[in-house]
Amino acid sequence: MNNKPSNAFIGASWVALGTGMIGYLIGLWRSDMQLNEKGYYFTILMYGLFSVISLQKAVRDRLENIRVTDIYYGLSWFSTILAIVLLTIGLWNAELLPSEKGFYAFSFLLSLFAAVAVQKNVRDAQASAHDSGGH
Repeated sequence: MNNKPSNAFIGASWVALGTGMIGYLIGLWRSDMQLNEKGYYFTILMYGLFSVISLQKAVRDRLENIRVTDIYYGLSWFSTILAIVLLTIGLWNAELLPSEKGFYAFSFLLSLFAAVAVQKNVRDAQASAHDSGGH
């Protein structure tokens, strides 16, 4: 079975990741927030991206019968949920317009989803290359 993702899906995943991240970061850069607030939202984005990539790897490893400890698997889920909750709490309490809150929420979620898709594509492409004898 060929699991290699299409070039269109690979490209769309990278475009979605870039759009979400760059949009989010430009929004932070241009905002009137204090530097500590900007740092909070930047850290949440980085934490969220790392969490979902770690979660995707843990889920995929388990599907492929690669050993993943329950504690790592649980922490990956916890971290992903925590990143989303922390962003939600931050936006709920932020003195931003509702449209700005929505912008940050959707660009954050787009970034997380796209990071999972990019990670999946990388893994699928590596598996496909390995199956076909390439390196």
